[in-house]
Amino acid sequence: MQSRLPVVLAISAASSSIYGVRTLEFLLKNNFPTELIISENAYYIINQELNIELEHDKQLIRKKILGYLGIDKDCDLLRVWLNDELWASPSSGSYKISGMIISPASMSTVASIASGLSSNLIERAADVAIKEGKKLVIVPRETPFSVIHLENMLKLSKMGVKIVPPIPGFYTKIQTVDDIINFAVGKTLDVFGIDNDLYKRWKHE
Repeated sequence: MQSRLPVVLAISAASSSIYGVRTLEFLLKNNFPTELIISENAYYIINQELNIELEHDKQLIRKKILGYLGIDKDCDLLRVWLNDELWASPSSGSYKISGMIISPASMSTVASIASGLSSNLIERAADVAIKEGKKLVIVPRETPFSVIHLENMLKLSKMGVKIVPPIPGFYTKIQTVDDIINFAVGKTLDVFGIDNDLYKRWKHE
């Protein structure tokens, strides 16, 4: 069987970092090779929301994230890149990936991608995904959306980028915060094309 191409997963500086971390957990526990990029400004948010203290060090990020997820530190499916490593593999169109997920995506990141900027690795990897016709799924985390936010997302949508706001569907009989998180992550993976059973799907009885 042909080996899976890696998923590039980015966590930018927006609230709800748990969406990205839970997505990473699913990917690794289901044997998807994953290349993780966390923006520097997201370190503080992750510490505030998940109590994971990160520094600008790839080995430390790897150790802390795998420890939080309860995954063996020797897991060979995870590769971590720093956001200022513009020479990293995901920055090149010749590097084969299955696609990219940005979860959560800040409005600053969305605006930069929509404008074609490549000032950091997240922006460059997204730019490459678009130009190479790869899957790019963005989970925007802001409310309310301004006209600027909506226009930027519309611009990306017209390019084929999938926009998946983390809005729960209460037909699933959501009871807990975990249910809300799993719904958002499950829908993100659905759009990316990865089968999952993270939430109860609609079925008319």
